[in-house]
Amino acid sequence: MFVTPAYAQAAGAGAGSAFASFLPLVLIFAIMYFLLIRPQQKKMKDLKNMVEALRRGDQVLTQGGIIGKINKVNEDGTLEVEIADGVRVKVLKHTISQVMNKTEPAAKA
Repeated sequence: MFVTPAYAQAAGAGAGSAFASFLPLVLIFAIMYFLLIRPQQKKMKDLKNMVEALRRGDQVLTQGGIIGKINKVNEDGTLEVEIADGVRVKVLKHTISQVMNKTEPAAKA
């Protein structure tokens, strides 16, 4: 029934202690954001911009390892890629992993 002075003093220090125990969690989240989440978002943004900029004549590498030249860019999200002379395949735009050689736009006269 009696409260000792040491026990009463410990109860008053709880507010600062709660913040101090929460601070490492915030720091861990900040480190994870800058080391993992932010670079992944940047990589996805760059990939999306690359896929949107694809045009006829670009030499591309698919995720399956096929290298070919784009013959036609369709509006439905597909590409017609020539992988050998006279051999054309349709691939989805989002399966392009890399642009090997980028064609320059035609010069306007």
